Amino acid sequence: MKNYAYKYDELPAFKVAEGIERRLIKTDNLMLVNIEFNDGPTSKPDPFHSHPHEQVSYLAEGEIYLFVDDHEKVHLTPGDKFAIPPNIPHTIQRLTPIVRLIDCFTPIREDFL
Repeated sequence: MKNYAYKYDELPAFKVAEGIERRLIKTDNLMLVNIEFNDGPTSKPDPFHSHPHEQVSYLAEGEIYLFVDDHEKVHLTPGDKFAIPPNIPHTIQRLTPIVRLIDCFTPIREDFL
């Protein structure tokens, strides 16, 4: 039988780096990623990156600065959201000890599998 519901603690956790892990679910065309940062606050933003995927994100816990291309940084708090079109450089800086983001990507990020 196909699974349609997943408990957070039952999803495999992938260690991205020290203090950073992600858990994900996906369909054929859409991916949802819970990413938890336990390494904050950070003194500077992470390096900029871009990808060919559309991304929308929800800040579930903590505070961040969002940097997108050459725009002014934006201070985000729990409940705030952001959307990144494909191939646009972006990054975050964590302002609190714990930050939890829920990211959605389409198409799915094969590099996360």
